[in-house]
Amino acid sequence: MRVEKGKVRAPEIGRVWLNSTPLSFRQLRGRVVLVDFWDYTCVNCIRTLPYVQAWHERYREKGLTVVGVHTPEFTFAQYESNVERGIREFGLTYPIVIDSNREIWKAFANRYWPTKYLLDKDGYLRYGHFGEGGYGECEQVIQELLREIDPAIQLPPPMEPVREEDHVGAVCYRPTGELYLGNARGRIGNSSGFKEDQIAEYDFSGPLEENFFYANGRWASTAEYFEAVEQGPHSLRLKYEAAAVNLVMACPHAPSAEVIILQDGKPLSQNQATRDVRFRASIKGEQEAYIVVDSPRMYLLVDNHEFGSHELELRCSSGIAAFAFTFTSCVDPVASALQAAGPAEP
Repeated sequence: MRVEKGKVRAPEIGRVWLNSTPLSFRQLRGRVVLVDFWDYTCVNCIRTLPYVQAWHERYREKGLTVVGVHTPEFTFAQYESNVERGIREFGLTYPIVIDSNREIWKAFANRYWPTKYLLDKDGYLRYGHFGEGGYGECEQVIQELLREIDPAIQLPPPMEPVREEDHVGAVCYRPTGELYLGNARGRIGNSSGFKEDQIAEYDFSGPLEENFFYANGRWASTAEYFEAVEQGPHSLRLKYEAAAVNLVMACPHAPSAEVIILQDGKPLSQNQATRDVRFRASIKGEQEAYIVVDSPRMYLLVDNHEFGSHELELRCSSGIAAFAFTFTSCVDPVASALQAAGPAEP
């Protein structure tokens, strides 16, 4: 989305800054400014961060200032210590302003995570992009705005895509939509529905429908999350269409807890595992895939490397709080075929 030059100026808001002393858009006049609205638990935001960090490194000495605006979706992401942990995890070194009260979000009339805005040297809004993608176009506009400052500036060629699925020829399917587990926005498939703001027994057996989650065991239902409580087995099940699945989780009342992962009735294979998944031998001697939840963030549950329909079961120990499932669907056909074929013969 390009904006006509000289029409809209950015607002002046922001108090708590990380990676920087406090900045203002007025102070940054004379430079190009990239404003990136993000949340460290948002999968779409996380996938854009390598590009934002790379642009910061490529162009900061040439007149670009990147400002990350961290606007949280969940309450735990309002705490600066959690945001700082996310910044370290993703290796972000550009200035980031905390927007826990959504002041900057509202001032920009923003509606989506992630959203990128580009301001020219006079502080006027010149470009906006909502969601993932558009990396080549965004970098092109960065370069155009830098040349408005100095027509003779020497700039590098645009970046190559950082992931296979960002290349031309990658295929993006329509995945299952984001699925919340808190009773304010969640969609539970149990016939009894949510037992809001209380601890209750949940029971379900039968076929699963897409766009719902199903629970068994003792759970506490809150507006934001669904928490496994007390003794006994706790499980969440869902049917989905995607290439990969993620889940925002925390342990609000325990130092850590575990989630055992099964897909289509079987433990995950090594090929389906993510960097968050560990393996061990179960009581029956079978390979068991599990995740240790020890901080509030988004965890990568499954990566199938190709789009498909599956049923997922999570066996949760007491203390697990589940906030939202997200699903990704873009795959590179060549990489997926090689992954499915396995290692080449020596």
